[in-house]
Order: sequence, then C-alpha cells, then structure tokens
Amino acid sequence: MPQRKVHPFGFQGRGGSPNRPGAIKVNRPYLCYVRRVTETAPKRTPLHDEHVRLGAKMVPFAGWLMPVQYTSIVEEHQAVRNNVGIFDISHMGQLIVDGAGAREWLNTMLTNNIDKLDVGMGQYTFLLNERGGIIDDLIVYRIGDQKFLLVVNAARTEDDFAWLQKHLCAPIQIENRSADFGGVAIQGPRLLELFHALFGKDMQPPPRNAIAELPFDRTNVFVARTGYTGEDGIEVFFRATDAVKFWNATLEKGKPFGIKPCGLGARDTLRLEMCYPLNGSDLSPERNPIEAGLGTFVDLTKPDFIGRDALLKTKEIGSREKLVPFRMREKGPPPRPHYAVFHNGERVGEVTSGTLSPSLNFGVGMAYIDAAHAKIGAEIDIEIRGQKFPAVIEKKPLYKKSAS
Repeated sequence: MPQRKVHPFGFQGRGGSPNRPGAIKVNRPYLCYVRRVTETAPKRTPLHDEHVRLGAKMVPFAGWLMPVQYTSIVEEHQAVRNNVGIFDISHMGQLIVDGAGAREWLNTMLTNNIDKLDVGMGQYTFLLNERGGIIDDLIVYRIGDQKFLLVVNAARTEDDFAWLQKHLCAPIQIENRSADFGGVAIQGPRLLELFHALFGKDMQPPPRNAIAELPFDRTNVFVARTGYTGEDGIEVFFRATDAVKFWNATLEKGKPFGIKPCGLGARDTLRLEMCYPLNGSDLSPERNPIEAGLGTFVDLTKPDFIGRDALLKTKEIGSREKLVPFRMREKGPPPRPHYAVFHNGERVGEVTSGTLSPSLNFGVGMAYIDAAHAKIGAEIDIEIRGQKFPAVIEKKPLYKKSAS
C-alpha cells in the first residue's frame, strides 16, 4: 500500500521545483573540532549504526557520538572540493516557531531582518544575550506566513529553546522537534548531478538560501540550498525513521559521482578554509557579531532586538579585538586553539580555530587579535610549543576556487 505523504515541519510554502571495521588513526591537528565531550552518555543519531558499519571513527561531540572520519580526513575533504560528500547533521536542532505575531516576535529575538524573508527563504542570523554576546548562530527559514524553522547548533539546542521560551509571547508557540528528525548535508561541485539522480531529472533544487519540500520515495523531505563547506550544497531534513533509507540511497546513487561519507574532521577543515565560524570556538556568549566580523548579519536599523544597544555601543566606540583569518608563512606544525599570537614580540591575541589546510597544504586558522593589529597583510607570529612561527593575516576566504 502506498505510504501517505507527510509534511515533516508542516511546510506551507511551495513544493516541487523552485559533516572498514577496526581502529582508524585520527590526525591530531583536526581534533580541536571534537573536543566538546560531555559527562553524560552521548546521544546517537539515527545514522549511528550506518557510520559504524562503514568503519567510522566515532567520537563524543556536543553531547552526541559522531563520526570524525571514515578513511582519511584529507580524502574526505578532497572529495567535497572535487566531487561530492555527505555528512550526518542529525545532531543539529530543529525548533518550530508558529502562531499569530511569530514574525514580529522573532525579529525582536534575532539580529537579521525576518521581514526580508519570503515564504520558502532562509537567512543566517544570531541569537544574542543582553550584552550582545552570541548565544548561537543559526539559520531561520520561513516555512509559512507566521511559521518558522530554526536550525540551531547541537550544543546549543536546549539553551536556545529555553531562552526563546523565557521571552515567548502568547499566542506564539515554540516546539523542539529535534528528536523527531534527521538530516544530512550533501556538498560538492557534483551536487546537481546527484540531486537529479535522487529526485528526478525534471526536479530542480531550490535557489541559494531557499528551502523546499520535495517528494522522495513515497514521503516528503525538506531540501535547503545551504552548507558549511564553501561548495555548492544542500541540507536535507527528514523523519528520523527515514534517515537510513535516505543516507543509503544517496551513497548508492552518488557512486558514479565519487561520493564519500565525510566526518567532523573534514567538516572542520572545509569550513575553516572558508573562514566560517564554529560556535563554541570562534563564537561565544562573550563575543559579539561585530567583533567576529559578522556585522553583515545584524540589522541595526530594526528598532528593537535583544543585544541591539550593546552592539550599537560596540559600533560607536569600535571593537577592542577582531576575529581574523591567518595563514602560516612556512610549513610546520599546525596552529591550534588557545595558541598565543604575537606582533613584534608583544602578545596581541589568541587562536580560536586552527588546522592544516588540505587544499592549501599550509597551516591556517582564525584568531581574536587586538584591533590595532588586525589588518590584512599584517605579519604575526603563532607560538606553537614554545616556539614562534611566522604567519600573515589574510582576506576571507582563505581558500579560493580556481576559475577553471
């Protein structure tokens, strides 16, 4: 009997077109991404058994047991840069905000301007505390006139939900649907070929930052044209019970396109080459979007949102420190979080993210540096194991795709 179509998030917009058994050695430079180990037993995504079956190295991350790599971080990284890769993002949170006045209320809670979103569109934004500090960075999709899907960081889901509930105004409702759904990110230059293999030649993916509900194997899934790698990509959300079916179908149909399952290690190297921030490392409640260089996603023309006054003050007097990307001048040990940054022998900052870039074959990273020294082209030194290594502050992104 055909299965009845379901609407995972109650989408009201347009449908149709519009991260081998046995131990694996993990390279230490990439482990900065998986350091958030919780005291309680980590949760498992609906795809956990598939990762184990594929021989993934599993590690605790943000309260979850996640794959850090399957074969090699470099191999998985290059698959995304040159072909296509698939990541399990089921650990990320999904919150639904619904009800009369939801749009106006969310505009007082988030930094970007919800009014600019048509139904079926999304935007990157921030949830701030009163001091302007970043509780979370997230993507909000408008999936109905007064209905919104918030895709939030795994480690922040409960905090985000509690913060939003604390400020909730009736009749608006917020629901944490994270446990009900799974998700994958499919990223790489061969995305379109794989998309058509999965959804049909006549189906088109949504445009950049848009979300659409598409039919897949007698059910419906959400497909968003978003990602965290710098490559063309989609993020697909589905019922948890459909996770294994969609994962395996994607791996099977992706074989002609060189698909590889990818873990957190490659997700970190890919995002860092693009200078995309990692919450908990580059972003925190002690840092605001302006000093993080992300003021583009803050609309200070809105009359009221939590943290606005603090951001106006920062803009008026200037940031004491700025988050900047850098590249090591020479080949050597990679930079890591908390390494000190120096300029002419004076300590001027601290590394927040660092790794060896598989695309550039140099150490790269991001650091908060005194504003006076945070200039593109400035020469700095990174202290690694008591020895200073030269580096230079670069323009975003660190990795630029060739025109060929």
